[in-house]
Amino acid sequence: MPRVLFTISYGIKPEAHAAYEAHVAKLKHHLTSVAGKNYSVFEVKGKKDQYMELFVTESVEEFDALEDNLDPESEAMIAQIEEFTDANGMKYTTYVEKF
Repeated sequence: MPRVLFTISYGIKPEAHAAYEAHVAKLKHHLTSVAGKNYSVFEVKGKKDQYMELFVTESVEEFDALEDNLDPESEAMIAQIEEFTDANGMKYTTYVEKF
């Protein structure tokens, strides 16, 4: 079964940097420890305040159920990230393993 990578890329408002980092640290802990998701956050090298979130699922079926299987706290924490993003918004990309 092919794995799926789901990325969310965005920039954050410079004035929100500290609050964003504190929030994402809590979100990562919750998603990985409580919700059991394979989730990471990366900062784009050489581009301050540009980030990419990465969810990895072990199958297309797991990916399709990703949102349905989030608890209310996860959903609220994920939605709150939009408060920190800049005017360019978020870009979503899904990759399906082929080989």
